[in-house]
Amino acid sequence: MKPSPPHTSRRAVLQRLCDRVLELPELPALIRCLTEELPRALGARAATLLLWDRRLESFHGLALTKNGRLRTFDPQVADATTHRPRWLLSDGHLLQTSAEGESGILVPLLARTGLTGTLLIGDVPRRKRPVSEPEARLVSLVASRAALALENHAYQKELIVSERLAALGTVAGMLAHDFRGPITVIRGYAETLLDPGVPEGDVASRARTIVEAADRLERMTEETLDFARGAARLVVRPIALGLLLAELVASIEQELPGLSALRDFQVPNTMPILVDVDKLRRAVMNIASNARDAMGGRGTLTFSARVRPLEGPVGASDHLVLELADEGPGVPPEIRDRLFEPFVSVGKRRGTGLGLAVARRFVEDHGGSLELLPASAPPAHGARFRLALPIVAQQPVGGAAARPAGADGA
Repeated sequence: MKPSPPHTSRRAVLQRLCDRVLELPELPALIRCLTEELPRALGARAATLLLWDRRLESFHGLALTKNGRLRTFDPQVADATTHRPRWLLSDGHLLQTSAEGESGILVPLLARTGLTGTLLIGDVPRRKRPVSEPEARLVSLVASRAALALENHAYQKELIVSERLAALGTVAGMLAHDFRGPITVIRGYAETLLDPGVPEGDVASRARTIVEAADRLERMTEETLDFARGAARLVVRPIALGLLLAELVASIEQELPGLSALRDFQVPNTMPILVDVDKLRRAVMNIASNARDAMGGRGTLTFSARVRPLEGPVGASDHLVLELADEGPGVPPEIRDRLFEPFVSVGKRRGTGLGLAVARRFVEDHGGSLELLPASAPPAHGARFRLALPIVAQQPVGGAAARPAGADGA
């Protein structure tokens, strides 16, 4: 350890520490300032930092390893806590608390919410008083500013934890929302397998449906985690428009009993589109599920499809435009502008407000758009959504020349 600097130079070092302590951007730099630079300025051999945990109502030590990483330690077993300080420095005043023990100084770290920790500066060189009055005021100023910085770091840590919990809650809400459809299919078909006299062919067909629904649950779990992490991973494959629309309608009819889909498809059946079928299915199913809830569990959903040129970032290109319209009361005016935000839900006893947020995310992952269309003029009513997906140019799937699909062409 270097010898203690003269009083004038020591005060200058302490003043520089006062100026720097609030500007240190990272916690390791602040810890180094308190446990290495401050005791060096006072000619002390070491310093120990103990932080107060308000939740556990206990202290834990915080120090740096040789490679500069943070480490915590238990003050009850650490050798550094065996020092018995003779002095207490509080609010710029140095008080002698014991006539025995080493010439160490205990410095409380007080911030806006109270005690954030203590700093034990161990074994300052022996003399009548370890620091002068001006030095005591400077050390107290360093301590108070460090306490504010430590409090800010604690707030940031708590904020990160709360954000992670919120994200976890979002994930759980998504899973609860989106799992209902496949679980309904699994339970319904599994119960029918218990009926006596089920033909063998029906058993195999229903078992396959159960397996497919279980596979969808697994994929949905991965997709939901992707959404929570902000990922935009797509598993795309080319599929003919007619087959894609048939799969979407079949999902609605299987998973949403009570909802009948009125088809109005005018698209070339064999025209291919490059799409993540599972994610698109989830987007459409979330809209349809909300429609059924809005209609009291039963009603008609008009499902139309067209291929239209729409403007995009690189000019006009063909898009698959889907419109879904229900016969419910429509979207209340007060939430129309916020409808696609997470947790916005009105009039649904079991709604989480996540379905449309998930739907928009998945559609935008494809480079498409999802919007709520303006309310229809009376006496018409209900909600109308338009979903547009860009069509990637490829050879027609299925070989035959493309032909428009009418109401029965899905």
